[in-house]
Amino acid sequence: MEKNAIKKFAVWARTEMLTRVAQRAARYGIEKDNVVDRDADSINGILLSETEKAQRRALIRQIEEKGYDQVIEEVAYTWFNRFIALRFMEVNGYLPSHIRVFTNENNEFKPELLSEAINLDFPGLDMQKVYQLQDENKIGELYRYLLIVQCNDLNSVLPKMFQHLNDYTELLLPDNLLRNGSVLEQMIALIPEEDWKDQVQIIGWLYQYYNSGLKDEVFANLKKKVKISKDSIPAATQLFTPDWIVRYMVDNSLGRLWYEGHPSEVFKEKLEYYIDDAEQEASVQAQVDAIKQKYGQLKPEEIKCIDPCCGSGHILVYMFDVLMQIYQNYGYSVKEAVSKIIKNNLWGLDIDGRATQLAYFSVMMKARKYDRRFLSRGVQPNIFEIIESNGLIKEKIYLSLFNQKSIDLKHKIHNMIDAFYDAKEYGSILTFNSFNGLEIKKYLDKMIEADATSGNLFLDVLDQLEDLANIAIALQQKYQIVVTNPPYMSANNMSSKLSSGTV
Repeated sequence: MEKNAIKKFAVWARTEMLTRVAQRAARYGIEKDNVVDRDADSINGILLSETEKAQRRALIRQIEEKGYDQVIEEVAYTWFNRFIALRFMEVNGYLPSHIRVFTNENNEFKPELLSEAINLDFPGLDMQKVYQLQDENKIGELYRYLLIVQCNDLNSVLPKMFQHLNDYTELLLPDNLLRNGSVLEQMIALIPEEDWKDQVQIIGWLYQYYNSGLKDEVFANLKKKVKISKDSIPAATQLFTPDWIVRYMVDNSLGRLWYEGHPSEVFKEKLEYYIDDAEQEASVQAQVDAIKQKYGQLKPEEIKCIDPCCGSGHILVYMFDVLMQIYQNYGYSVKEAVSKIIKNNLWGLDIDGRATQLAYFSVMMKARKYDRRFLSRGVQPNIFEIIESNGLIKEKIYLSLFNQKSIDLKHKIHNMIDAFYDAKEYGSILTFNSFNGLEIKKYLDKMIEADATSGNLFLDVLDQLEDLANIAIALQQKYQIVVTNPPYMSANNMSSKLSSGTV
């Protein structure tokens, strides 16, 4: 793997993406220190469509809430994540359409997506628009449109990576993607096609190198006595774990648990970094044997594994491989095992949304590698970004969701909302004793099912609450295996809230 090439591309790509996304925002009258009237019908003499006006208003609202720099950063990495996901899928033949997005069959920067435009069969594709853009020779605009439609089409199978692009994210997709020197052209030119076939390695290294500029900024600020805020914790602490360390940890935890309870030399031989037990005194050995006996009662579906700060998912992906060996050792077929692993065995958490997005994608691609029809099975992994409840208005929620008969549950949801306030400050060290996430989720599921047909205005609030409940479940349940490379941060660099230890 050409790590120097990967680093060169990723470091440059962040700067390039930030510049291009900012240019798109400026095109719509939105700059860091100057925003044209949010209800404007035209910008710089160009009339805006109703869709563009709605997307522009949404963008301005986000900037008012989060700040200009934060929104531009988020949109830039969102598109970067999508680009690398699409590239990985096209190289490995995982795209449902089997049409390459960036290259042709010879890996030249000549997208099949363009050459096959009139033969595409994506839901929502406006063929009249395709013909019109072709007739007008607006090839760049046509490619931009097809790229958005392709991303929307993947929403049905990879919803956490390819959310529907009907908001300001679509508005800020950079222009001139087909030019020499664009992010897409450089991605093809700088990173050998073979490197995209090394599964999680390429995703993890791209993620780390893309964030290296942010990390440098955070540590430069530390020298100026600026503490690490919750928004900069990921950049300061994320570190891609080398493959041999991941294998050593998983082989001697998950691999050991299964081997000690279900001895098999064939299974053990596949654990390259497994270390045999040291000789123990008789009394200690008796206790060890008792533990092994309990392991022997476990079925594969009963082994819950978590990486509570999963980053881009390297540990989760190798856990998947070992779990696959466990299921096969127990007698399951590969096809049977894949969905069971996703449903029953793997959990991942992280405070960084871009990281969990890539961890989710990596696990889904691992499943797709084992089962070529997996993406059509509708199974989704238990990988969650730890989100905050700061934007939820409890009074409005209570008025709309509860009646007098559910007063007890009302208080529990109240407690859950309070518990997730500033949750990104703490991540997986959060503890909850005043509510049960599973109980709340069951209640919310019933409400969501009922309101999906009634068009309840608070359906989005229900979804947010269910997201919190899912995270709470992941943090409250018990696991047989916990493997992680935790974030490292000196107490001297923490914010006062985090260093106080009050969670």
